[in-house]
Amino acid sequence: MIQPLTVDGATLRVLSSVDEVSASEWDALHSDEDSPFVEHTFLSCLERSGCATRERGWTPSHLVWSRGGEVVLAMPAYEKSNSEGEFVFDWGWADAAMRAGIEYYPKLVVAVPFTPVTGRRLLRASGLSLDDAAKLALAGIRQVVSQRKLSSAHVLFPRADECEALERQGMARREGVQFHWNNEGYRSFDDFLARFQAKKRAALKRERAQVAKDALRIETLRADALDPSMAPELYRLYRTTVDKFSWGRRYLNEAFFRALLERWRHRVEFVRAVDDKGAVIAGAFNATRGARLYGRYWGAFEERPFLHFNVCYYHSIDDAIARGLTVFEPGAGGEHKLARGFDPTCTYSAHWIEDERLDRAVRAFLAREVVAVRAAVERELAESPLRRKGAAQGEG
Repeated sequence: MIQPLTVDGATLRVLSSVDEVSASEWDALHSDEDSPFVEHTFLSCLERSGCATRERGWTPSHLVWSRGGEVVLAMPAYEKSNSEGEFVFDWGWADAAMRAGIEYYPKLVVAVPFTPVTGRRLLRASGLSLDDAAKLALAGIRQVVSQRKLSSAHVLFPRADECEALERQGMARREGVQFHWNNEGYRSFDDFLARFQAKKRAALKRERAQVAKDALRIETLRADALDPSMAPELYRLYRTTVDKFSWGRRYLNEAFFRALLERWRHRVEFVRAVDDKGAVIAGAFNATRGARLYGRYWGAFEERPFLHFNVCYYHSIDDAIARGLTVFEPGAGGEHKLARGFDPTCTYSAHWIEDERLDRAVRAFLAREVVAVRAAVERELAESPLRRKGAAQGEG
């Protein structure tokens, strides 16, 4: 139990389930451009399916501030007993803490479990300024960390402006890199390909043509074309990827996919590759909101050349252009995305560490790390096969 805390007339509650607040109250704090993954239903599906629970190392501890009976700030938060499924890697910090005799776990994370997607972490009412929200956020974080005797708190994948506001409150800032596709007014996929140097453009055309050579059809199913009965197939596809690698983890279960198809299918897009007999041989689970598309999980029952690139990238880029979407975020990692027209894009996190010794060490590390991260972004931009606007338009 967290002792009551009131700051600037707002009172903190720490919820053991997102369902302890109504969906209408939680979702009223969203902006139209926000990530779909902070929606009440998505978080509820993670918890109800058993994926984000104490037993799995994710104890729901959502921070909700109310004033005059109205929710003014909500933060999806979890007490963590490990660093699994976060995608902002701090195992080195945990190791340093252990060697210094500091208990690193449990800790608090403000994040969406298993979802390395930038989005608002300070869901605030329109009348609450960002700096006031950051002030409340850190006050709540410090109260929970102190009362539960946690080592630290970590706000993962917030928006840049949120990270800056939290940094002004005293949290340490960290930067990372993902690769996102940006629609620069393309009228067609060929228009997009025209941005590539000739040699690379020819290579991408060959990769894309492999679908027809293999007698495959790639299609996207949405909304009414989706059905909860597809959950087992989606889960099997997901498993083919996570089971392939030694570091893979089955963070999600079939119940989670079924819950999304029952409660959240207006956000879901199932991209699948079908052979000439109608059998699904590969697929990708995507989500969409507003003008952004998010690639999440991919799997294949059969190995085919360039199948991953076609299902996960080219098909969705083509579709995004046709629908006028502005950004396609295909997920974390993968410098191979750079060669296929995705731009290096900064991601952020903010950190509060109670122990002064560990805090100093982490801040010194972050000061060095950010130099390397920004240098990598500059290098990757220079190495991008995309001809930048304003550059010479020769064949290159």
